[in-house]
Amino acid sequence: MRVVVVGGGVAGLTAAYVLGADHDVLLLEASPEVGGKLRGGEVAGVRVDVGAEAMLARRPEGVDLARDLGLPLVHPATTSSRVWSRGSLRPLPRSLLGVPIDVDDLAASGVLSSQGLARVREEPSLPPTPVETDLSVGDLVAARLGDEVVERLVEPLLGGVYAGRARALSLRAAAPQVAALAARGSLLEAAARLPVLDSPVFAGIEGGMHRLAAALAGSGLFEVRLSATVRELTGAPGSFALTVGETRAPQRVEAQAVVLATPAAPTARLLGSISPTAAALLAQVESASMAIVTLALRAADVPLDGASSGFLVPPVEGRDIKAATYSFAKWDWVRAAGAPDVVLLRTSLGRAGEQAALQVPDEVLVERSLADLAALAGVTARPVDAQVQRWGGALPQYAVGHLDLVSRVRSAVAAVPGLAVCGAAYDGVGIPAVIASARAAAAQVVAAQWLL
Repeated sequence: MRVVVVGGGVAGLTAAYVLGADHDVLLLEASPEVGGKLRGGEVAGVRVDVGAEAMLARRPEGVDLARDLGLPLVHPATTSSRVWSRGSLRPLPRSLLGVPIDVDDLAASGVLSSQGLARVREEPSLPPTPVETDLSVGDLVAARLGDEVVERLVEPLLGGVYAGRARALSLRAAAPQVAALAARGSLLEAAARLPVLDSPVFAGIEGGMHRLAAALAGSGLFEVRLSATVRELTGAPGSFALTVGETRAPQRVEAQAVVLATPAAPTARLLGSISPTAAALLAQVESASMAIVTLALRAADVPLDGASSGFLVPPVEGRDIKAATYSFAKWDWVRAAGAPDVVLLRTSLGRAGEQAALQVPDEVLVERSLADLAALAGVTARPVDAQVQRWGGALPQYAVGHLDLVSRVRSAVAAVPGLAVCGAAYDGVGIPAVIASARAAAAQVVAAQWLL
């Protein structure tokens, strides 16, 4: 079967890898390189991740795929993180997406005010909060634990994953674990009963997560065509046609099956004539933009002891950066790869609705990052090198009702045998969730083979 996969991020690469073992697969990527949000860049002579740097290790899809490709897995050297709250960097208390697991730990951290902490302690006495229909993560947590928990714990944690706002993100789609706790009544009591797991939460790949994309593309199981923008998808089951390339010299590519592994907006455009219902639904999915600033600083000028992996910044604090990662402390391979007198760290900027704040020159984002690092962590050194990676519209926003929307999209797409969709817009933005989405899409087009 001839299959065309559109999109060369981790979803498209995984789908092509899975299908390529038994089918003739062509992957079309609009940009000059594959990888999507798995991308590497050189800073101070070290090739590091300038996109996603880790994946959830407690879901098997990502680590299993890395092992299948022979890539060496590593875990963070330090997982101790902090949060800037009420004028100081404070220990990040143990939580499930901001829902405290240990109230005494929360109190010791000083993240909340005395009033905010008192509000949290009242939670077990509250009547159950109905969650019969979807609602936002922020609305549920605020109703149970108060606004401070949302503003100072939930917001920075969700901002790191989705670049989204807690009161706009779907509870069932973005925080299903919290939804499960809420079904039991008290969030605090349910969180306190969670089992303590010894296994690492996150995993990376020695040399960077971008190596996963390179290994998939280099597997030899499928053909890759770069700088190949797909402008139109037409046809019918078993006989699809894709218009590819520049408008003045388009090429026609034919396929029996097609997997669309592109973000929601371009997927909606491509589905316009072949599945109008799915196209209209996907057009409703909004996205957020962000930027990663990687800095190389002289070690002697950095007053950090490496005991922390970085810190989060709640939006209520009004800073430009939303997080800082001490890459030199978090990943042993980063420290070993660089010069002994230079350390690498990175900042993250951009939340949903803040696109305008990112529409400035690279050097402005660097200066904003340096200003916040100085004010919040006492890092006043000037960089010896810096790199800015922009991710425009890269993170889909899971609005309230997202799971229902995805179910309707999949039903509409399934009505066209040989067509499937996958990627971060559907079942989760993390690498394991995206890989699972890709495998499901591959299975869908294979299952439809007898109809084609």
